[in-house]
Amino acid sequence: MTINLLAIESSCDDTSASVIQNGIILSNVTANQEVHAKYGGVVPELASRKHQQNIVPVVDQALKKAGITTSDLNGIAFTKGPGLLGSLIVGVSFAKSLAMSLEIPMIEVHHMHAHVLALFAKDPKPKFPLLCLTVSGGHTQIVLVKDYLDMEVVGSTIDDAAGEAFDKTGKILGLPYPAGPHIDKLAQLGEPKYTFTEPNIEGLNFSFSGLKTSILYFLQKKMKEDPSFVENEKANICASVQERIISILLNKLQKASLQYNIKEIGIAGGVSANSGLRQSLKNLGKDLGWNTYIPEFQFCTDNAGMIAIAGYQKFLKSEFSDQTVQATARLHF
Repeated sequence: MTINLLAIESSCDDTSASVIQNGIILSNVTANQEVHAKYGGVVPELASRKHQQNIVPVVDQALKKAGITTSDLNGIAFTKGPGLLGSLIVGVSFAKSLAMSLEIPMIEVHHMHAHVLALFAKDPKPKFPLLCLTVSGGHTQIVLVKDYLDMEVVGSTIDDAAGEAFDKTGKILGLPYPAGPHIDKLAQLGEPKYTFTEPNIEGLNFSFSGLKTSILYFLQKKMKEDPSFVENEKANICASVQERIISILLNKLQKASLQYNIKEIGIAGGVSANSGLRQSLKNLGKDLGWNTYIPEFQFCTDNAGMIAIAGYQKFLKSEFSDQTVQATARLHF
């Protein structure tokens, strides 16, 4: 039996649709929103309006790339949450309407579960159990993955996420939003010559608020001494900040690997696209005998391909939603 699922992702500012057939992704189409760049962050009302404009053409393109029509669909997966409520409502409402008109099941997906399952988009696939470091603008977690639909958060940030540390640093440095990719590029041109303190947080949890403050105070002090410091040292500052964020992340991941005696290790989420983090994980994995898994760039940031993978696994277990399902901005893991 051929199982075709349409997946929809609209949790923040990217409108995305994907088609998965028997567990294989046939298309993954995403429309980005550039309107937020001038505001230095995502404006929820503008995001939801853009989703309304983008969702029909994005779904249409995903179906055409996959070579199927709506009559071939067996179900529709969608992001229920967490995320921006207005953005989520667009995707959930579209999924409910299309599912009702086609008389096919709906599958609700947790956005963060889907980020983890992005590791299964391509071969080689991880084995269970595995540890996944999920890092994005809003989340920093270490997830113990026992099966496709059996996950437990064993470590998380107690304040800010790693992605926020990148973005706030970028704002101080005058870099465009989102700052993460710009810091990554500049870091490759510099050297980590400045040292920022690593927070001493017990267990497997993270903290980035103190790091952001120390970066701010460091730059303020240096700018008083030399007003051109940031401009002259921007690449080295980025390299130093990036190195510290990566060390915070990987030191906790290494601790989790020892604690749970697991060597199947992956990273996911938007920050997993960072070249420094990807290379550092490979190097650490080689030293410690880990089997490391890193998603392709198209599956790092928010995308419907990861929703499709999660939705397919839930479809196989007949975990369907009904028409009473609602978008949820905050959703327990």
